[in-house]
Amino acid sequence: MEDLIPLTPQLWEATYETLYIVGLSLLFGGLGGLLLGIGLYTTRAGSILGNRAVFGTLNIIVNIFRPIPFIIFLAAAQPLARAVTGTGIGNSAIIFTLSLAAAFGISRIVEQNLLTVQPGVIEAARSVGAGRLRIILTILIPEALGPLILGFTFIFVALVDMSAVAGYVGGGGLGNFAIQYGYRQFNPVVTWAAVIVIILLVQAVQLLGNVLARKVLRR
Repeated sequence: MEDLIPLTPQLWEATYETLYIVGLSLLFGGLGGLLLGIGLYTTRAGSILGNRAVFGTLNIIVNIFRPIPFIIFLAAAQPLARAVTGTGIGNSAIIFTLSLAAAFGISRIVEQNLLTVQPGVIEAARSVGAGRLRIILTILIPEALGPLILGFTFIFVALVDMSAVAGYVGGGGLGNFAIQYGYRQFNPVVTWAAVIVIILLVQAVQLLGNVLARKVLRR
C-alpha cells in the first residue's frame, strides 16, 4: 500500500480518463449503433422499410467488422483514426476507434431487441395511419427500451475492458495506469488497485442499468 499512496492522484486522474473515454465512445458508438440497428431491423424482409439490397449490404458490413478482436481492430483502424482525428495514438484516436467498434456491436443488440416487439403492435399503428418515422420513434424504441438499456449497459462494461486494452497504444485511463505504474514497475499492488477501481466502476454502472431497465419494464 505504501507504493500506491504517492500514485493516488494519478489513479484518480486515470479513473476520470477512463470515464471520459468510455462515456464519449458510448455516446458516439451508441448513436451510430442505434441508427445502424434500426436500419437492419426496418429494411429486413417484411418490415416497415423492407429492402433486401439495403439489408444485405448492412448485414454484410456488420458481419465483417463485428467479430474482429479489438486489439487487431485497433491496429487496423489506426490509419483511419489518424485521417479523422489527426493522430493515430492518444485519447482522441482511442475514442474514435472505440466508437467505431462499439457501433457494430450495438447495432446487433438494437436489431435483436427491436425484433422482440410484437408485430401486432406495429400493424395496429400502421392501420390507424401512423407514419414510418412515427412508428420507429413512438412505438419501436419505447417498446424495446428496457432491453435496450440492459444492452447498452453491457456495451459500457465491454468498452471499459477495451479502453484498458487501448493503454498499450498510448491511450490514457486505468489500463495505461496499470501498465505504466504496475506492470512495467513490477508493482502488483498498483495493478490490483486499478483492477479494483474497474470492478467498482462496472458494478455501479451495472446496478444503475438494472434499476433503470426494471423501472421501464414495470411501466
